[in-house]
Amino acid sequence: MNRTVKSIFVLLAFCLLAGDSLSAQLLRRGGDSFDVSGKVLDLEGEGVGDVEVVLRDADGEEVGSETTKKRIGKGNFEFSKISPGTYTVSASSDAGEASQEVVVEGDVEVELTLGAEPSEEKQRVAEGETAAGEEGAPGRMPQEEYVMTEISFEMKKMAAELDHLAGQVRDLQARSEMWVNPLSIYQKEIILDNGSTVFGKVVYQDEDVLKVESLVGYLVIDRSTVVRIVENVMAQEEPEYVPEQIRESYSPPPMPKLAQPRYVSADPSARSSSRDRVANIVLVGNIAEKTDRSNNKTLAGQVKNVGGNRADFVKVNFVLRKNWSGETRTLTTFVSGSYHTFDSGITTDSSLLPGASGNFELIIPADVGAFLGYSYTIDWEEYE
Repeated sequence: MNRTVKSIFVLLAFCLLAGDSLSAQLLRRGGDSFDVSGKVLDLEGEGVGDVEVVLRDADGEEVGSETTKKRIGKGNFEFSKISPGTYTVSASSDAGEASQEVVVEGDVEVELTLGAEPSEEKQRVAEGETAAGEEGAPGRMPQEEYVMTEISFEMKKMAAELDHLAGQVRDLQARSEMWVNPLSIYQKEIILDNGSTVFGKVVYQDEDVLKVESLVGYLVIDRSTVVRIVENVMAQEEPEYVPEQIRESYSPPPMPKLAQPRYVSADPSARSSSRDRVANIVLVGNIAEKTDRSNNKTLAGQVKNVGGNRADFVKVNFVLRKNWSGETRTLTTFVSGSYHTFDSGITTDSSLLPGASGNFELIIPADVGAFLGYSYTIDWEEYE
């Protein structure tokens, strides 16, 4: 009885295995096989013939190989009776390579463009997916680009805040400098006959009064009390550059040896008591001031010899008051007068005979820097 039961079980198992094998064969032979066809194109969209096309399964095993047609239907290929699954179709030639993954669940049409087929990762980034292996909705910005955009926004925000703070600092500096040095905003220095000075801007004037804008408000000044109005041009001080070659090799020419004069000073206390006729040089009118486009200032005027003797080497010394600390700088200009030749053979053109007048002009370069005002002295020498 036991042998009979065992025989029945073995027979049933054999029948089941045979049935499964037969069913699989019937499925493969039936409607579950499909065609994978397509065309190989170049970059201009034209079919390319005589190109080998290989079909591989998900494990990388070669399932079939075809060569594209050369004439009729140039570039076409076809794989028949392909079972359902995931495959990779690839083509290669001298024009380049192309591959594409296909899922066979029916007949599939494939187009391969040699040398222009993007990889799967490039396609996903172009479609706007977020990161590799992460499913994202199309149209979303990549994570790296999003981070860069945020950093760029923060940098622009910080730059705007820095500009705003820098503007506030400049405003505070301008206000503090305005009280320390009024000439930083007002270029007019009005000197009055009582010894006071007003720094401001002339907003109105006529024959009788001046209306001046100053730090303390608007002032109305009687014109008859004004001694002089000095215009100060603010210029950036730059250190004077002297080439090293000149510093080492240059030396000023020696002073000419003149005959020992009987009187060599314009100071009346030093004059010889035996001399009754002496030279006396005075300023005629006011000193004209002019500033050019390069911030070079020119001081010009006229002097006259009202004494009874000839004055030689007539010059005007200007002492520039540079700042409120008392720093000064002295510049000298000679008067353009008449020519005179001494016994030593030296000729000068800055001599003034009694009653004669001469002009002078001093150019103050811009590199001298700004100065608050100036004073002047006239000096000369007298020779036999």
